[in-house]
Amino acid sequence: MGKNRFYNILMYSHDTYGLGHIRRTMSIAGQLRADDVNVLILTGSPIAGRFSFPENVDFVRIPGMIKKTNDEYQSLSIRIDPEHALNIRKSIIQATAETFAPDLFIVDKEPLGLKKEVLPTLQWIKKNSPKTKTILGLRDIMDDRKTVRADWKHKGVYTHLQELYSEIWVYGRQDIYDAVHEYAIPDSIQKKIIFTGYLARRVSSEKTIKRTRKKFCAGPQEKMIVVTTGGGGDGYQLLDTYLRMYENGNVTNCKSVLVTGPFMPLEQRRQIAKRARPFKIKVRPFYPRMEELFGAADLVVSMGGYNTMCEILSQKTLSLIIPRDTPRQEQLIRAQALKKKHLIDYIPWNSLSWEMLQEKIDFLLEQPGQFREAMEDFHLDGVTCIKERLKIFRKRTL
Repeated sequence: MGKNRFYNILMYSHDTYGLGHIRRTMSIAGQLRADDVNVLILTGSPIAGRFSFPENVDFVRIPGMIKKTNDEYQSLSIRIDPEHALNIRKSIIQATAETFAPDLFIVDKEPLGLKKEVLPTLQWIKKNSPKTKTILGLRDIMDDRKTVRADWKHKGVYTHLQELYSEIWVYGRQDIYDAVHEYAIPDSIQKKIIFTGYLARRVSSEKTIKRTRKKFCAGPQEKMIVVTTGGGGDGYQLLDTYLRMYENGNVTNCKSVLVTGPFMPLEQRRQIAKRARPFKIKVRPFYPRMEELFGAADLVVSMGGYNTMCEILSQKTLSLIIPRDTPRQEQLIRAQALKKKHLIDYIPWNSLSWEMLQEKIDFLLEQPGQFREAMEDFHLDGVTCIKERLKIFRKRTL
């Protein structure tokens, strides 16, 4: 254990432009916290402060970066050279690790961090703090196999996985998507990999569901549909198409709630709000308790990011996914995999139209049988698995 009676967990959240990584990290942090556990999160998310942090969990904000191309980034807010910004981030990450002295260091998504910014810290831990357990946490699907294999080979990731990480946690199920096979994980590394299962979220109580539906003016006989685009940076087309369904179709007995995402450009948000007003559609740029909103909904329409899917499946709410397929195919691959299990329905991005959207929504609301049955049998075991791993690590430090 560390220098005092507390067990220190340091988490690195790979954040550029979106909500996914910080939401996943926050969810895990909330489950790992305890009276004798400290959790400190390193994040570049510009909206980390909007979340309610549970007791014994805090964060260190490093300068934000935004992706320009697949391998090119620039500073999000301060006007400095990208290399300078990355050096600042790198220094803060290592200084925090040295000072906080974590017993457990969990790195989210990027094995070496943004532009290899975590690599010096991992190397420092191996040399100076060998008792610290280092974990790479991967969402169920990173991208298509060709892209991930080429990227990891180019960056020397396979070697670093062998030398610098104690374990690799995949927050998914191998029978849904086998990352070991898809990403050509060498035999020498496979023994480190643990498929935890998907990360469950808190399930809304009947009281919370009623309160949330009342808050959004959804009557007892109305169907409540929640439409969300995650961070929102590339979500305008989905909301535009959904509103076209109202403007051109015959939508009745429905109460819709649109969550644009905080990163949707302001002018686009204003357009959405203006067009939604005549139909009494509620529009929010951000909602900090999405699991409550999903629990109150009869149907969720979304782009199908990892965290959104975990929240939807935890609530066992019907969902229609419109997955993006650029710059990564992660959402499309996930939608296809979950569709095979009858857990969701989806529309390919290039097939999206208001007519198709209305047809799919009507079908799901009228004939939800096979989806509800599959969701009832689907268990999200990730949190339980992670807690068990933590127990094992702590026993070894006593």
